[in-house]
Amino acid sequence: MAHGEYLTTGELAKRTGITLRTLRYYDQIGLLAPQEHLPGDSRKYTLRNLERLQRIQTLKYVGLPLEEIKDILHQESLSEAGMRRSLEAQLDILQKKIAHAEHLVHAIRETLGSLGNETDWAHIEGLIRAVQTEENWGEQYRTATRLQTRIHLYNKFSANPLGWHRWLFDRLEPAPDARILEVGCGDGTFWLRNADRIPAGWRVTLTDLSNGMVEAARSRLGHEPSRFVFLPADVGRLPFHEEQFDLVLANNMLYHVADLPLAVAEIHRVLKPGGMLCASTMSTRHLQELEDLAASFDPDLHVLDQALFRFHFDNGATYLSSYFTDLRLLQYPDQLLVNEAEPLIEYMTSTPMNAREKLVGPALDRFREYVERVLKQSGSLRMTKENGIFTGRKRP
Repeated sequence: MAHGEYLTTGELAKRTGITLRTLRYYDQIGLLAPQEHLPGDSRKYTLRNLERLQRIQTLKYVGLPLEEIKDILHQESLSEAGMRRSLEAQLDILQKKIAHAEHLVHAIRETLGSLGNETDWAHIEGLIRAVQTEENWGEQYRTATRLQTRIHLYNKFSANPLGWHRWLFDRLEPAPDARILEVGCGDGTFWLRNADRIPAGWRVTLTDLSNGMVEAARSRLGHEPSRFVFLPADVGRLPFHEEQFDLVLANNMLYHVADLPLAVAEIHRVLKPGGMLCASTMSTRHLQELEDLAASFDPDLHVLDQALFRFHFDNGATYLSSYFTDLRLLQYPDQLLVNEAEPLIEYMTSTPMNAREKLVGPALDRFREYVERVLKQSGSLRMTKENGIFTGRKRP
């Protein structure tokens, strides 16, 4: 089906396997409105309608109710780039569900193996926890889509050809047989992008407060169980013995922690004597031009997450110096040169600030025209991109 072509309701039903009744119901509730209502009971569907239908059916398969799907799709871009990010987010969610199902299968098998052999409490409790784990898949999808949006802006417009994850890996200094802990591992992207460089002797434990993120990391890296261990954990209450790790990595996550002094103390506790901390963050000037652009359109429009002010270039050493010595701040040289309006706008509406609520409908159209005028006048928007990493050694 090419652009400019269309399908009737019957043709769409035949080609997708979705019943006429379902398609008409989607139209009735405003979930999938056709491009045009034809005389009688016929409808005309375009390629854009087909793309939206694909998103609907996948999110329905994941387990989301139709009302939540409608709310999610209302906030999404229908551009080609938006479709790509939606598919990447759908893939991410499905991988998490697969990983969760595999975790449940493993728990059941362990319990089966213990039957008749004085089954202990731990196996039964573990099985119950595995079954009870419920993820908010709608929020997981939104999170994955927004993350892909931000990654897209960085990947497309960053001036430094050496990506952040490769640069960061080069700053790690553990021994060939090191035991490494990452706190706030997210979906494991750091390790995936450096998979060809990890020494065979490293043993890496990946933790995150979110079960969904841990399962995502497991689905991407779990094919090497001898190298990686995955565990949901709060950095403020790490479930490890003292002096267990050679290196702790906290990649752009400490500014999200509510009790930062407690988290730093816990990291210090689990490090071996002389062990290394690598804690990345940003400066308070990071992407400030994006905030300025929003404010020039509407002074009440906000984009950048204020959580950054908890732990950044200027105050990071203050939090770390009581527990770590030989502190250094290494900066990643980069900037963004953006010459397209849509990726900028999509980034701005992906953050947790009020842009996603304020930039809708006519307001979004006016803002898009405004950004396009700015870019036409300047040619491109040069944006400050200041990432870096604090490194230090554990104090006795």
